[in-house]
Order: sequence, then C-alpha cells, then structure tokens
Amino acid sequence: MILGPALLFCPADRPERYAKALAAADAVILDLEDAVAPEGKPGAREALVAADVDPRRVIVRVNPASTPELERDLEALRGTRFATLMLAKAEESGQIDALEEYRVLALCETPQGVENAGELARHPLVDGLMWGAEDLVAGIGGRSSRFDDGRYRDVARYARSRVLVAAAAAGIDAIDAVHLDIADTAGLEDEARDAAASGFAATACIHPSQVEVIRRAYSATPEELEWAEAVLDEATRQPGVFRFRGRMIDEPVLRQARRVLSR
Repeated sequence: MILGPALLFCPADRPERYAKALAAADAVILDLEDAVAPEGKPGAREALVAADVDPRRVIVRVNPASTPELERDLEALRGTRFATLMLAKAEESGQIDALEEYRVLALCETPQGVENAGELARHPLVDGLMWGAEDLVAGIGGRSSRFDDGRYRDVARYARSRVLVAAAAAGIDAIDAVHLDIADTAGLEDEARDAAASGFAATACIHPSQVEVIRRAYSATPEELEWAEAVLDEATRQPGVFRFRGRMIDEPVLRQARRVLSR
C-alpha cells in the first residue's frame, strides 16, 4: 500500500531537507538518481546511510539497472532499514530480481519500460508502478512532453494510461508523474484531480508547496460526498439497476461511489 496521495521527491545529497520533506508530505522519495550530480552520488549515499528517518515513510529512488551506479546504491543501502526502492528507468522484470531484499516501485519512463509495464507490474516484488514523461519523450526522440498550454501530448497520455491499466490489472498501485511547473498550481490541481478520478493512488511532486494542492485534489468534494452517500442510500431500497437523479445506476457506479467515500 502506497502512502499517499502526495509523494515528495527530495535529493538524497541534501540531508538537511529530509525532516522538512517528511513533515510536509505523506511519504518522501529520497533520490539517488537524477536529482544528484554524478560527483555528488557518493556523498548522497553516505547521507542516506546516516539518516535518522522513519523508513516506513521513505522510498529510495535508485539508479537504473543499466548503470554501474545501481550496484553502488545497493551496496550502500545494505544494512539500513530502508525497505522500499523505486527503480529508475525500469525496463524488464529481470532487473527487479536483483532487488530481492526490497519492495519495489517500478518507474516506467522509457519506451521499453512503458511497453513492458504489464510484465513489470506482475513481478512479485513490485508493489506499484510510476510513469515519467520527460525521459520517455527524450527516449522516443521528441522535444517536449506537453503543449504550450500545459496539456500532455498524446504519447504521454498513452504512457500514463498504459501504466495505470497495467498496475490495476496486477492489483497494485499506480503513481502519477510530477508536474514540473511549480508555479502552475491550477494545472497541477486539475491534473491531480484527474489522476484521482482515473484511479491513481498518488501523485509525485518536486516541491513542498505542491503537497497540499495534491491532497486537496485527491479529496472528494462536498458535492461528490453528498452524491455518493445519497446514491448508496437509495441503492438499499432499489434492487438491481435503477435511475437516480436522471442517471442509470448499476453496480459499477455503486463501486465508484464507495470509492469516493473511502478516500
């Protein structure tokens, strides 16, 4: 079960930020990959090993299996209490096998990773999938993941949907990608609200100011709560399919209503 809905990335080479990140977010992703320059990775590993944080609320993003940095990450983490890793640029199930001491979140952010999302989701060590737009588009040979108005291009939306469905088919959680424009709180809220409505368990973010925006987006509105309670109450008196406020109601719709109340 992913602690969510707001997962905050924090560079592993900035230990002075660990406590603040954990205080702000539901869980923190301490990042040994893209957030840390190559020359800073040894120091980042040392900081992680020395950290006095609750490992139950920490995910460590390790470097891709295609690089020698992953083995260095794993060597540094041996003996620590961290139990959950996020494998950057996960592409095939064999890469997960090397992480046998951990629970794993597979980050599908390359063309092969998105293509193999179902295979990754079914691996017994994998508890969740996340997708990433920027590495994916770069790997395809594209120039940007979004239009000028902030909307994702179709290829990014395809990857997002594919990862979500693959996770659901395997019975695990899906995490939505980060919104890089920190100032665009309206765009983030729209995106996070769509993620929650679509079935994502959480959204990752890169700045503490984004946490409350995501939490608000994942919370049901008063109108949604009222409707869910009302339709479920009506269902106690209406066997089978029935009409409610002009809409046909059947069991799939009732399951959605129960989901609203469970958030």
